Amino acid sequence: MTVNRDEILNALVADNLVSDPNGARGRLLREAARLFRDKGYERTTVRDLAAAVGIQSGSLFHHFRTKEEILKAVMVETVRLNTALMRAAADAADTSRARLRAMILAELESIVGQTGEAMAVLVFEWRSLSDAPREEVLALRDIYEQLWLDVLEALKAEGAIEADPFIVRRMLTGALSWTVTWYRPDGGLGLEDLVDQVMAMMRLASR
Repeated sequence: MTVNRDEILNALVADNLVSDPNGARGRLLREAARLFRDKGYERTTVRDLAAAVGIQSGSLFHHFRTKEEILKAVMVETVRLNTALMRAAADAADTSRARLRAMILAELESIVGQTGEAMAVLVFEWRSLSDAPREEVLALRDIYEQLWLDVLEALKAEGAIEADPFIVRRMLTGALSWTVTWYRPDGGLGLEDLVDQVMAMMRLASR
């Protein structure tokens, strides 16, 4: 079963959980993610953000009170969207092995797709948040990570993996995140093929 990304995104927009990517706020968050990734949060100015979307600096504050609120929104909305996509991918699979494969594919699609810049910001800039926003982002991230731990713990219970599920997830996080530095969708290796390679690398035992 194929996960319909647009349906999931539209449902989150309707519930005011993420911004409409075609709206003013959504465009601002997309440009903010690009700038925060390329220049770093500290080096990105309000003027940079305003120029990226073609507005006056003061107009940013119709949407956000501070630059930190923009950073937080980039992270929160990215985690919400990718959690929903991940959950849908896992729910569409009927075995633990199939769930793992679907989740690897979903994460790779997020990393090399439309939310890749925002995911990089989440990885490298979460420490730039003050305490309360950071706790909110980390709480959402824990929900996302628990989806992974649930399927990895199921695989361990089935005898398909021997390693600690927490360690497996940490290793997968690093490996999958790093693909943004070398993977090219037009390079002859499709995402499905890449997922096959990841699954082969894990050498899940059959039982």
